[in-house]
Amino acid sequence: MQYDIGLIGIAVMGENLALNMASKGFSVAVNSRKIETVNTFINGRATGLPIGGTDDVKTLVSMLKKPRKVMLMIKAGHPVDQVIEQLIPLLDEGDVIIDGGNSLYHDTTRRTHYLREKGLHFIGTGVSGGEEGALTGPSIMPGGSKEAWPLVKPILQGIAAKVEDGSVCCDWVGEDGAGHFVKMVHNGIEYGDIQLITEAYHIMKDYLGMSNDEMSETFKTWNQGVLDSYLIEITYQILAYKDESGNHLIDVILDAAGQKGTGKWTANAALEYGVPLTLIAESVFSRFLSALKDERIEASKVYPKHIKPFEGDKALFLDHLKNALYAAKILSYTQGYALMKEAAHTYAWDLNYGGIALMWRGGCIIRSVFLDKIKAAYDTNPTLNNLLLDDYFKKTMTSIIPDLRVTLSHAILNGIPVPAMSSALAYFDGYTTEKLPANLLQAQRDFFGAHTYERTDKKRGEFFHTNWTGRGGNTSSTTYNV
Repeated sequence: MQYDIGLIGIAVMGENLALNMASKGFSVAVNSRKIETVNTFINGRATGLPIGGTDDVKTLVSMLKKPRKVMLMIKAGHPVDQVIEQLIPLLDEGDVIIDGGNSLYHDTTRRTHYLREKGLHFIGTGVSGGEEGALTGPSIMPGGSKEAWPLVKPILQGIAAKVEDGSVCCDWVGEDGAGHFVKMVHNGIEYGDIQLITEAYHIMKDYLGMSNDEMSETFKTWNQGVLDSYLIEITYQILAYKDESGNHLIDVILDAAGQKGTGKWTANAALEYGVPLTLIAESVFSRFLSALKDERIEASKVYPKHIKPFEGDKALFLDHLKNALYAAKILSYTQGYALMKEAAHTYAWDLNYGGIALMWRGGCIIRSVFLDKIKAAYDTNPTLNNLLLDDYFKKTMTSIIPDLRVTLSHAILNGIPVPAMSSALAYFDGYTTEKLPANLLQAQRDFFGAHTYERTDKKRGEFFHTNWTGRGGNTSSTTYNV
């Protein structure tokens, strides 16, 4: 039998993607380094399905229809390059290699160009949705060799999530590393969403004194409005979950977070391209801070907290908190889209921002009703510079920013850490301020380093230097931005 596609790597994501493909009518040849792994899968979950397997890459390639399509679902980095080198001599011109892991977009660009020289096509695609999404329909973000898109489109769109109107959560993103860049930003936004939800939980628990069941019901209610999303949905389920002893499991989970690096990559990209991605960066740093558990225990003894019990209308404050969470969420996505826009400018990617919102509307971890508003904003104005300038977001933010201010004032006065929410407000206030104190900053730079400055009474692009002390001379430093 000749199979439609080969899949190398049958861990959680690979195994479920193979089952997804088979359920949609595609035949799949799978490969793993251990034949026991292959046999367990073939004789277990894949029983009766058009799925064959081997522990030999050469045999896998021989099992595929031409032009061959081989998808890698393996650990990012060097392992991907190793498998690519194994495949190159086995493939023919026009065959396609697909990397479905969380690879760094720079690596995807390099691999696309390298394989093009070999006569092969390369697609680097983000796949989001976790185990459940991989099985039932993930969000898929392909980029790389555009010539290969028609060859893989039926399979990738066939297995992707669909939204209510039938739209598919998979479409071509752009050349080179565009697909993996968009997936990286998705993961960065995911970091932000999760951090914001945990901050709301912290305020509910330690300031409002709410029980797990009360918090679960609150998040469940919130999930029926503008905050309707996968992450809010699983939050109320998590808070209600009880272990075998009958106690809430959330109370015995250690408060030290892990991370796999995509959030850090997003923050690094923001630094590289000069984009103020403050909320997502704070979300990454918050995970680092949480990992300092032993130090935090010691510091809490030195600086004990005395949180004053909440007095007032709890229902009203919960409305403030809900709106604060929505405002901060909007600002997180605003920053993420600004980063994609700058990268698109840098690499000449023709990104469809409304289409990206649609791809995230179903299947992926950050899927939410709110993404319809982003799609509508870019459908109305494809060249929109910033989401905050869209009519819907202007009206919404004007209405709910006061709630963010109220929420933060209560949290800060009681020593409850809210790094993501507070950075969201700082970004909003900075972005909406006509004149920032950066004039003093530039004067300081010129004073100590002769770095020059522009003047408000001269045209942009002219740079000046002042001999502030009378001892510095008139020589100035080269003007540039990193």
